[in-house]
Amino acid sequence: MSPFPLEAFLTSLPWAGLGVVLVLAVTYAAAVGAGSVGADPRGQARHSVMDVVWGPGFVVIAVISFILSAGEGDGGRRVLLLALTGVWGIRLGTHIGRRALGGHEDPRYVELLKGARGSRNAFALRRVYLPQGLVMFFVSLTIQVGMFATGPLGWIAVAGLAVWLTGFIFESVGDLQLERFKSDPARRGTVLNTGLWRYTRHPNYFGDAAVWTGLFLITAESWPGVLTILSPALMIWTLAGKTGKPLTERAMSGRPGYREYVQSTSGFFPWPPRRH
Repeated sequence: MSPFPLEAFLTSLPWAGLGVVLVLAVTYAAAVGAGSVGADPRGQARHSVMDVVWGPGFVVIAVISFILSAGEGDGGRRVLLLALTGVWGIRLGTHIGRRALGGHEDPRYVELLKGARGSRNAFALRRVYLPQGLVMFFVSLTIQVGMFATGPLGWIAVAGLAVWLTGFIFESVGDLQLERFKSDPARRGTVLNTGLWRYTRHPNYFGDAAVWTGLFLITAESWPGVLTILSPALMIWTLAGKTGKPLTERAMSGRPGYREYVQSTSGFFPWPPRRH
């Protein structure tokens, strides 16, 4: 097995960073443009468009790393990481984009931007785009390092693929079930507690966590991939303890039946429902 091409990897990092900057710049321009062309009825920028490009942003980084790692990393791992990241990122971006069509600014962003002093858009640059760009780059290190890893695929990578597939099913099926639930006017204001939502209150967030755990295992099989463990750890912490699960549950807490749902259903990892 060839040693890890450290020099080539370090050379690729600024290009991946430039990819993140370009994604953020285009997203910011689109958000501001949504207000200027009347896409937002209040004439304000829609910075929640950042959620739409979150998944595709990782795809951009994966493509850049795939191109720059040609002739350096293991071909099978490079193709696998590119394919899995692409499928996940494009599906997520398409789902969120379709959901956002014709809507207003996400309530989470409205709440965040209430504290803006001076320019609302400048405040969004500091509090939305910069932090998410840094997180995107750091989390993507699992993909970036994996593209340059030289060891062949083995049973750990197979396990990683299985974990990724489990997560992708939970995330995509959970999103589909929630979308169908919300489309029924008779269910407005109620709580979804069937399907995958019967076993975890957040199948989409759990699925996202499993997807990145799977990508990490594929990378970790070859040194120095295991050193990127903090990348999926940051993603999981964000989903389960920072901006994913806590904010969603805070918004849902006032709905009838939600307290009973919390008492009977696992908060994150899928588990059979508890009896009251």
